[in-house]
Amino acid sequence: MGDVANSSIEFHPKPQQQREAPHAGGFGCTLAELRSLMELRGAEALQKVQETYGDVGGLCRRLKTSPTEGLADNTNDLEKRRQIYGQNFIPPKQPKTFLQLVWEALQDVTLIILEVAAIVSLGLSFYAPPGEESEACGNVSAGAEDEGEAEAGWIEGAAILLSVICVVLVTAFNDWSKEKQFRGLQSRIEQEQKFTVIRNGQLLQVPVAALVVGDIAQVKYGDLLPADGVLIQGNDLKIDESSLTGESDHVRKSADKDPMLLSGTHVMEGSGRMVVTAVGVNSQTGIIFTLLGAGGEEEKKDKKAKKQDGAVAMEMQPLKSAEGGETEEREKKKANVPKKEKSVLQGKLTKLAVQIGKAGLVMSAVTVIILALYFVIETFVVDGRAWLAECTPVYVQYFVKFFIIGVTVLVVAVPEGLPLAVTISLAYSVKKMMRDNNLVRHLDACETMGNATAICSDKTGTLTTNRMTVVQSYLGDTHYKEVPAPSALTPKILDLLVHAISINSAYTTKILPPEKEGALPRQVGNKTECALLGFVLDLKQDFQPVREQIPEDKLYKVYTFNSVRKSMSTVIRMPDSGFRLFSKGASEILLKKCTNILNSNGELRSFRPRDRDDMVQKIIEPMACDGLRTICIAYRDFSAAQEPDWDNENEVVGDLTCIAVVGIEDPVRPEVPEAIRKCQRAGITVRMVTGDNINTARAIAAKCGIIQPGEDFLCLEGKEFNRRIRNEKGEIEQERLDKVWPKLRVLARSSPTDKHTLVKGIIDSNTGEQRQVVAVTGDGTNDGPALKKADVGFAMGIAGTDVAKEASDIILTDDNFTSIVKAVMWGRNVYDSISKFLQFQLTVNVVAVIVAFTGACITQDSPLKAVQMLWVNLIMDTFASLALATEPPTESLLLRKPYGRDKPLISRTMMKNILGHAAYQLTTIFTLLFVGELFFDIDSGRNAPLHSPPSEHYTIIFNTFVMMQLFNEINARKIHGERNVFHGIFGNPIFCTIVLGTFAIQIVIVQFGGKPFSCSPLSTEQWLWCLFVGVGELVWGQVIATIPTSQLKCLKEAGHGPGKDEMTDEELAEGEEEIDHAERELRRGQILWFRGLNRIQTQIRVVKAFRSSLYEGLEKPESKTSIHNFMATPEFLINDYTHNIPLIDDTDVDENEERLRAPPPPSPNQNNNAIDSGVYLTTRGTKSATSSVFSSRPGSPLHSVETSL
Repeated sequence: MGDVANSSIEFHPKPQQQREAPHAGGFGCTLAELRSLMELRGAEALQKVQETYGDVGGLCRRLKTSPTEGLADNTNDLEKRRQIYGQNFIPPKQPKTFLQLVWEALQDVTLIILEVAAIVSLGLSFYAPPGEESEACGNVSAGAEDEGEAEAGWIEGAAILLSVICVVLVTAFNDWSKEKQFRGLQSRIEQEQKFTVIRNGQLLQVPVAALVVGDIAQVKYGDLLPADGVLIQGNDLKIDESSLTGESDHVRKSADKDPMLLSGTHVMEGSGRMVVTAVGVNSQTGIIFTLLGAGGEEEKKDKKAKKQDGAVAMEMQPLKSAEGGETEEREKKKANVPKKEKSVLQGKLTKLAVQIGKAGLVMSAVTVIILALYFVIETFVVDGRAWLAECTPVYVQYFVKFFIIGVTVLVVAVPEGLPLAVTISLAYSVKKMMRDNNLVRHLDACETMGNATAICSDKTGTLTTNRMTVVQSYLGDTHYKEVPAPSALTPKILDLLVHAISINSAYTTKILPPEKEGALPRQVGNKTECALLGFVLDLKQDFQPVREQIPEDKLYKVYTFNSVRKSMSTVIRMPDSGFRLFSKGASEILLKKCTNILNSNGELRSFRPRDRDDMVQKIIEPMACDGLRTICIAYRDFSAAQEPDWDNENEVVGDLTCIAVVGIEDPVRPEVPEAIRKCQRAGITVRMVTGDNINTARAIAAKCGIIQPGEDFLCLEGKEFNRRIRNEKGEIEQERLDKVWPKLRVLARSSPTDKHTLVKGIIDSNTGEQRQVVAVTGDGTNDGPALKKADVGFAMGIAGTDVAKEASDIILTDDNFTSIVKAVMWGRNVYDSISKFLQFQLTVNVVAVIVAFTGACITQDSPLKAVQMLWVNLIMDTFASLALATEPPTESLLLRKPYGRDKPLISRTMMKNILGHAAYQLTTIFTLLFVGELFFDIDSGRNAPLHSPPSEHYTIIFNTFVMMQLFNEINARKIHGERNVFHGIFGNPIFCTIVLGTFAIQIVIVQFGGKPFSCSPLSTEQWLWCLFVGVGELVWGQVIATIPTSQLKCLKEAGHGPGKDEMTDEELAEGEEEIDHAERELRRGQILWFRGLNRIQTQIRVVKAFRSSLYEGLEKPESKTSIHNFMATPEFLINDYTHNIPLIDDTDVDENEERLRAPPPPSPNQNNNAIDSGVYLTTRGTKSATSSVFSSRPGSPLHSVETSL
C-alpha cells in the first residue's frame, strides 16, 4: 500500500507544488513534509519525527498548537490553516447536470426511432408534389382537396417530437431529483458525524469537516478516524487498519513505538490524543481517493487492478472516508454493477422488460410489413398502376405513415415506465421511511427487506430499553412482583431503604429529567445504580435531598465496588457519634454476611443459614429464572464505643441486617413482543444473538416471544455453538451448520465472529427450497463484519458506533426493533406497488398493441394515431407509475409469507386480471371500430385518405380507450384478488390527483385537440356513453374477481428472476458462489435420491433396533417435555412423535457420528424448513474430540445401534 501512496504525488496537479515553497505561512512544516511523514509507518516514522522535530511535542510547536490546550478557537487562525493545509473534505464526484441527464434519456432506442420517423414525416409534409400529375398517382391524395388540410401534414411529426420531448424531460427530471435527494441524505449523514477535539483547553464536538491540521483530537473505542495524525498519548490503543493495509490483525499504537494514526481506520480498543497532521485530500484516505480518480478515466485501470489485486480491492471497499468518499463509493458500485448482485427485483424487471420489448418489436415489424404489402398490392397489382417518378414522394409519404404506426406500436409495447416505477417507488419509500426512523443508505436494501426470511437481532438496546430497572423486590417479609405502593411499607423500612440507596452509590450516578417531552428520564452513570435510584423515585421518594444532607465529602469511609468484592459499602457518622454502614451487592455474596433481617414491622429478626436457603429457593431462584439480577441491600450500626478497625474489611462488612433484595432487569421494550409476533406471522424467523448469559438471554427471549414454550428450538452458548459446527480440525462445516441454524433461536455469550459465522451460514445454506434473506442488527464496532455480510444490515443510530453505521444499509434512528418491522412493511410495499403498476401497464400494452396491429391490418390505418398512442403511453408509464408506486403500506402486508427470490412478478391472479380486462377492452373497441358508426349514427372513420380531417368515429374510440384505462387504474390498486378496489383510496392523494388530472386533460384533448391529436369534439351524449363503457371496467373487475384462480390452470406466471442462461459470462464469473438455483436443486435431488435408496434398508433395521433398545437405557421421554428441564439440557431432545422411517440421512456412515431423525408433524413455524427436528441423538465414537451427551459405552443400547451400522 505504501508504494501506491508514494506514487500519489505524481498524480497531483502541478499548481500545488509551486504553491508549497512559500506557503509555510508562519508554520514550521510544509504540506509536502507532513504528507511524506504520514507515508511512513512504525519505527521509521518514529525515527523521522525524532530526527526532524525532536519529538511529538516539537511537531506540535512547529504547528503552533499545545498538546494539552489544543488550538485557540480563533476563526482567522483556523481559516489560515485551511488555506495552507486544506480542508477536511474530499470533494465528491460532480453530479450530472440536468442537460447530461436529458442527453442520457434521449439515448433510449425507441425514442430515437420515433425521432427519426417524426423528422422524415416533417420533411415529407413540407414537400408538396406538383399538382398537375397528382391525378396519375391515383386516389392517393384524394381527400386533400382542402389546401389547409394538406398544409397541416406537418402537425403529426411536430406532435410526435413534442411528446418525445415531454417523455425525455420527465425522465431527466426524475433522475435529477433522485440524485438531489441522495446528495441531501448524504450530507445529512456527514453533518451528523462529529469528532471530539480540544480547543482552548475545552473538549468540543466539532463536525468532521471542520477539523484542521494542528487540532488535538481525542480518540476512543469505536471511532472512525477522520484525519491522519500523530499520537501524543495513548492508553492501550489498538487500531484496525485493514481498510488501508489489508492486515486483519489489530495494530497496537503507542507514542514511543508506532504513533501514526491514519484516516479511515477504526479504533478497536483504548483511547488517546493525537495531533492532526493531514486532512482531506492530503490524508491517506484522500490520497487513495485521488488515485481512484474522482473522474472516470482511471475507473477502467482501476477495474483491471481490482481483478489482479483482489485482496487490496476487497479491503478498499470499506474505505469510505467520513467526508463524502461515500458518494464515490456509490459511483464505484455503479461502475462495476456485476460486483454486487443485482437486487432481486431489478433482475426480474429487466428480464420481463426485455421479453415484452422483443414481443413488441415483432408485432411492430409485422404491422409495418402487412401495411406496406397491402398498399403495394392494392395500388400496383389490383389497380394496375405504374410507379411514376413524380408520384414517388406521395408513395414515400404513405410508407412513412406506415413506419410511424409501426414505431408507435413498439413504443406502446415497450414498458419504459418500469424503471421509472421502481425508482419512484423506492425514492418515495425511502423518504417516508425517514419518518418511521429508518435512514436508508442503500436504495435496494429497502426492497430486499421485503423478502427477508430471518432477522438476527441484538438484545441490549434493540429488544430491550438498555435501561436497568427494578421490577421485583422482597421487602419486610413480602415478595412484590411490581413496585410496591409507598403506603404498603413501614416508614422505618422505607427511610432505611432510601438512605441505603442514595448514599451508597456513586454521587455521579443520577437520573435527570428527559430531554424531550414524552421521552424517558435520562440515566447518567452506572446502570445498576441508576436502576436502584429509579426504584427510589418509583417509591415516590427522592434521593437528591438525602445527598444534599450528607454530601460526598462527609462520607466517613467508602469501600468501592470491584469484581473481587462484588459489593460496595459506605460508612457515615451518625448524629449520636456512632457509625452506620450501608452495603449493597450480589445477593448470593451479601446474604451470607447477613445475620438479621427486617420483618414487616421494620424490626430485626434473626436470619439463620436455614432461612437463607429458604430465601434462595423461594425468592432468589424464581427471580433468576425470570432473567433478573438480584441485589441485596443491607446495613449495620456501630455504637461510638465500638469503633472497629476500618481497614479490616471482612470484619466491618459482616453481621449485617438485610433491608431488601431487589431483582433488576433491562426490560423488554413494551412494543417488541407485538413486533416479533408480526414478524413471525409474516414468515420471518427472529433470532437473538447476545453477549449476555444464557439464562438471562433465554428469559428475555421468552418474554419477547422469540421462543414459545412447547416449541422445539435450541438456545446455545457461543462455545457450544462452535463445538457443534466445527469438525475435528476446527474448521466450520456448512453441513454441520445446516443442522443447527434452523432450530437455533438464541445464541448467548457469543463473540462477533460467532455472529458473522451464523449470518454467513444461514445465507450460504441451501437446505430450504429458497435461499434465506437475512437482516442483522448491530451497534458495536465488532458487528461490522456481520452487518456487511447480511443482505440488509441495520445499525443503531443512537448507540451505534461509526464503524457499525459505515457497514450498514439502514440506520435505525431510534434503535427500536419495531422500526425493522416497518422496514419489512415498506419493502413488501415496494414489491406490491411494482406489481400493481405491471398489472395496469400490461393490460394497456396488450390492448393497444392488438388494436393498432389488427386495425392496421384490416383498415390500413391504426384506429389510435401516433400522437394519441404517445398520450396513452404517458398515462400508462409516467402518471400510472406515480399513482400506483406511491400507495402507502398497510398492516395486511405482514399477513403473508415472504415472496422469496424466485417468485414471479406476475402471479396467476394478476395474469387473470390482465387477460380478463384486455378481453373486455378489445371487445369494446372492436365493436366501436366496426359497428360504432351505426350505433352513434355518424360517418365511418375507416379507410380515410391520407390527410383527411379527424373523424368523430375514431375520436370516440380513442376517448373510450382512455376512459377504460382510467377506471382500470382503480382496479389495478389490488393485486391479490380483493373485492373492494376503493379501500384506502383517499389515503393516497397522489393517486386521486393523477386520475382526476388525467381526466381533465383528456377532456381538453378531445374537445380542443383538433388536428395534432386527430380529435374532433364530441357531444355530451357521446361523452356519457364513453364514460359508461369506462365504468363498466369496475363492474367487469368484480366479475373477474369471482372466477377462482385455482380453476385457471392454463395461466402461466411471468417475470421470474434471471435464469442461468441469460447471465453474461462476466456476471457468471462474478457470481460463481451463487450457483444457479435449479441446478443446485437438481443435483441435490439426485444425490438424495440415491442416498435414500441406498439407505432405506439400513434405516429400517436401525429404527427397529433403536425402538426396542432405546427406552431401556434412557429415562422415558415424557420427563423431558417441561420447558424448564429442556432448558437445562438443550443438547438432548426426543420428541415423542410417531417414528416415521427417516429416508434421508445427511451424514456418511463412515463418519464417526450418526444422527437419526424422524420427521415430526409440520410445526406451526414452517419457514425455517427444519429437516432437523424430531429424534435428535448424538452418539460419537469415544475418540471424538468433544464430549457428547452420553458417551457410548460398549454394551449401552446406543453402542449396539452404532455397531449394527
